[in-house]
Amino acid sequence: MEARESWAALAAGGIAGVCVDLILFPLDTVKTRLQSPQGFRKAGGFHGIYAGVPSTAIGSFPNAAAFFITYENVKSILYHGSTSYLTPAAHMVAASLGEVVACLIRVPSEVVKQRAQVSPSSSTLQILSHTLYHEGIQGLYRGYKSTVLREIPFSLVQFPLWESLKDLWSWKQGHVVDSWQSAVCGAFAGGFAAAVTTPLDVAKTRIMLAKAGSSKASGNVLTTLGGIWRTQGLSGLFAGVVPRVAAISLGGFIFLGTYEKTRQLLL
Repeated sequence: MEARESWAALAAGGIAGVCVDLILFPLDTVKTRLQSPQGFRKAGGFHGIYAGVPSTAIGSFPNAAAFFITYENVKSILYHGSTSYLTPAAHMVAASLGEVVACLIRVPSEVVKQRAQVSPSSSTLQILSHTLYHEGIQGLYRGYKSTVLREIPFSLVQFPLWESLKDLWSWKQGHVVDSWQSAVCGAFAGGFAAAVTTPLDVAKTRIMLAKAGSSKASGNVLTTLGGIWRTQGLSGLFAGVVPRVAAISLGGFIFLGTYEKTRQLLL
């Protein structure tokens, strides 16, 4: 992959990430509060719907940029000598590695953001200072494993499906898809992936919001899922699924559409 293509992927990914995260932040807040242990109303309800937005604004660009520069570079390496039936596997590997790298930036931003979303009376800076004082740097990375375990299955579904839908649409119309068509494919792929990975998202949210030192804060995803199943059943595992699917479907449209359009303009 040429240097110009790498820079285009980095810039386009960063711009797309900022756009989608800021536009859809209210829906994300609603989803987080629905998934929080104290319940939607006690977590803030519809009050302070933009609580935690500074953390998202700071983390969005480097997070999305890190994902796409990793995704595009790994994909280009794996494409060399690979046959067509192995293409989805190349997309899966590239997306998985992209998520591992991106989560190094995403998780600290996510921890601060989610704690601000369920404590709208506290500022982002107060929550960051409190977390560092009581838990240190490791507190900002609480939920890293659960986030990766959520994002990798999500990307394993979303990106091969997105690429396959684009290829199918391109084949049907006889030319490469336009950016808006890529956005439509992204919306469908993102919404489907969001629905099937909601339990992992609920577990990640519970781990990040758990009190420091508690058993839930240890970050054991299977234990957390088991506890939710025993106390709340299927409805608990799929808490927030509607706003999550709505946000990620719309997010997939904005994110992948903006990415494709920006990348085309830069190349």
